[in-house]
Amino acid sequence: MILAENVMHFARVLRGAGLPIGTDKVLDAVRVLPEAGLASREDWHATLATLFLTRHEQQAVFDEVFARFWRDPALEERMRAALLPKVEGRAPKSASVGRVAEAMSAHAAPRRPPDALPETGVDATLTFSAEERLRHVDFDKMTRAEWDAARGLVAHLRLPVPEVRTRRHMQSARGHAIDLPATLRAMARSGGEIVRIPRRRARTQPPPLVILCDVSGSMHRYTRMFLHFAHALGSPQGGAGSNAQARRRVSTFVFGTRLTNVTRQLRGRDVDDALARVSLTANDWAGGTRIATSLAAFNREWARRLLAQNACVVLVTDGLERDEAGTLGAEMARLGRAAHRLVWLNPLLRFEGFEPRATGIAAMLPHVDAFLPMHNLATLSDLTRELA
Repeated sequence: MILAENVMHFARVLRGAGLPIGTDKVLDAVRVLPEAGLASREDWHATLATLFLTRHEQQAVFDEVFARFWRDPALEERMRAALLPKVEGRAPKSASVGRVAEAMSAHAAPRRPPDALPETGVDATLTFSAEERLRHVDFDKMTRAEWDAARGLVAHLRLPVPEVRTRRHMQSARGHAIDLPATLRAMARSGGEIVRIPRRRARTQPPPLVILCDVSGSMHRYTRMFLHFAHALGSPQGGAGSNAQARRRVSTFVFGTRLTNVTRQLRGRDVDDALARVSLTANDWAGGTRIATSLAAFNREWARRLLAQNACVVLVTDGLERDEAGTLGAEMARLGRAAHRLVWLNPLLRFEGFEPRATGIAAMLPHVDAFLPMHNLATLSDLTRELA
């Protein structure tokens, strides 16, 4: 019973630090740990890491939480700073330390008596602009407080939508072309005399914007923040300003193993309610990835009706494809031909020295007009300039 409670509490701390740990993994750990052996700390670490981790980037956070959580209580009473020898491995990245500390404090009992005086300290980070520092924090490394602050900033991002000319016309006093039907109607009302010559100009409207977001497990936190941005564009109080016509021309889809249209769900006023409806609608949220299958469904069912009139497509995915049919390049080529502009946002570009060696990325890259990073607020601001 004690083992099960400790493993459950450890998994809860990992979830607070941003790792997707489900109940099934906790049950597996409780069943496997006695069989794997509990005598060695290294075996304990390796077993839990094998059961709980699904991505290479999660290793640093896991090591930090493991080192803080599984420590000797007797030694803790004698000297808090002295811990058991840590497992050798990757050093935790500095950006994830705040998130780990926040997750630990959320599930830990207070260490000082209530009447103890709080320590007085100076936060050196206050000497810098908090908003400017937040712009460059990776979405996957944010603490809960940073995440909430970033959501507020995303809600105020503005997308300068350049309007395009259409084949339709409208009356305008400054128009260069003569509006012949309106001129004839005015002559009929005035008995054949030309009182004035009405003029017209070409009608303009914002081009359609189509957003395709990967909601697989490797894209979970990046996609969730980008959906806040999509909500700001498509909601009644969104980032396209007060232009209701621009808001109606934003269409949003999510995909993991299948394509789901969430345009209607994202048009609610409250972003939390909107994202809750999206997660309920997309049954494959935080699951596997089938990019080729999802793009084929979009090209077959939606491309003709949504990609007319100079539409721009924003594709948000890491490009790590699971399909083995080899159709990803053909579907990307078809999407690129139908769209006026195809912009690919990839969180993997945050790594220095990134090279498109993966099969899926290499198949997709030749068919895009822009290949941009998307991992913090600064990259979202760059996107607004790219679309403009």
